[in-house]
Amino acid sequence: MRREFRAAPGRLDALLAERLEVARAEAQRLIAAGRVLVDGVRRPKSHRLDGGERVSVDLEGWVELPAEGPPIPVLHRDAHLLVLSKPSGLPTHPTAGRRGGTLVNRLLGMGVPLSSVGDPLRPGIVHRLDAGTSGLMVVACDDRTHEALATMFRRHLVDRRYLALVRGRVEHDRFAVEAPLVRAGPRIRVRDGAGRHAETRFEVLERLDRASLLEAAPATGRTHQIRVHLSSAGHPILGDARYGGGGDDARRLGLVRPFLHSHRIGFDHPVTGERIELRDPLPDDLEEALRRARARAD
Repeated sequence: MRREFRAAPGRLDALLAERLEVARAEAQRLIAAGRVLVDGVRRPKSHRLDGGERVSVDLEGWVELPAEGPPIPVLHRDAHLLVLSKPSGLPTHPTAGRRGGTLVNRLLGMGVPLSSVGDPLRPGIVHRLDAGTSGLMVVACDDRTHEALATMFRRHLVDRRYLALVRGRVEHDRFAVEAPLVRAGPRIRVRDGAGRHAETRFEVLERLDRASLLEAAPATGRTHQIRVHLSSAGHPILGDARYGGGGDDARRLGLVRPFLHSHRIGFDHPVTGERIELRDPLPDDLEEALRRARARAD
């Protein structure tokens, strides 16, 4: 379906949002995807219209995503990308059966411009966190930055660190798990000789009574990687019922989700070259769980 109309004076993205009755961020997605022409020419979202120009919008196959609130905490933002703190319980992006209630919808509600590379249900999303995982994520605001960030992730040029509270006292101060992963229904499993290569390095930060606080540094970015690797090592993440971390130990700590938090990230900005190093403290629920674990160890 194609929509065509004569422009009124003003900024392109504002006019488009008004004529299509969509959020301004949604209009910016259409412009960034190259679906909007002004007198047959692609123009940026900030293009000033004199009035009378013919605006053509290609809506064929376009997926409109609702803009929702509340806003997400942002630790760094510029014209090309932002680094945010994702709350737990929030899925990263919509799916074919779920259009709302995700991080992407919140970003659209904040008016954040998002890249249009790849899946239209995942605008701006270069990497993801599980719904139950909290912490730092990088989001791309334009296609050039998205492609550059994707390359950096593939080449392991983004340093990501997670905090995980696991069952049991981990013996070695530092260790690594290198084990291929395969999908088996809703779960991910280790399968030697098959699956996709996956590697995670771990360091013990603190040993407690029947638990250990670890920092995890994934060298690859597979689905559920940290959770499955720790489970396979005999130390599942407390609160992670899917991979063996549920039960009384988790309940005594008040955990209703996996104790996994993306707390550090570092990378060179793909456009400006600026070094970005950010930390995100534990959210209240995990801080309380850690306090209870420490109290039990006294």
